[in-house]
Amino acid sequence: MDNTVDLELREGRRKGAKPMMWISMVSMTMMFAGLTSAYVISSNREDWVSFDLPMAFQWSTLCILLSSISYFVAKKTAKSGNKTMTTIMLLTTLVLGLGFVYGQFQGFHELQDMGLYFTGPKSAVSSSMLMVIVFAHILHVAVGLISLLVVFYKQLRGLYTTEDTLGLELGEIFWHFLDLLWIGLFCFFYFNT
Repeated sequence: MDNTVDLELREGRRKGAKPMMWISMVSMTMMFAGLTSAYVISSNREDWVSFDLPMAFQWSTLCILLSSISYFVAKKTAKSGNKTMTTIMLLTTLVLGLGFVYGQFQGFHELQDMGLYFTGPKSAVSSSMLMVIVFAHILHVAVGLISLLVVFYKQLRGLYTTEDTLGLELGEIFWHFLDLLWIGLFCFFYFNT
């Protein structure tokens, strides 16, 4: 009897996991829509300062794009039963994700080298808002990296099978969302700074 209840609970969680993921991603999208709207409205201020996006943001964009590809390959290889390649691709995703975060902080340093600061007498509204939005995305990427570490740990323990890759799939969906979100933000800033 306990086995039947356990299977039913597990199946219920399984059915609810992806819809809950989509709901959370919609709410995150709305948050960033609000932040970018504030950026657009503030760009009409007289003290608005325009600047070129730091080159490090371009390199970090490449990192997150490549990490999405490696996560996709990790899921495919997990479903085909190639545990070694799945592990390698998850590790590649992790390294590229960390490279993305490093690139973002390098971008902050490049802004400071341009004389644009987050706060203080040398700060500009434009650079402050950019840093807030980018940092908010970095926080979401940190959650994605934690999720990726959990997936990687479960992969090392052999908990994914060709039939059961739900955790890996949920992590991949969230990671692709972060990738698309960053590409949208990068394009937004590229055309609005």
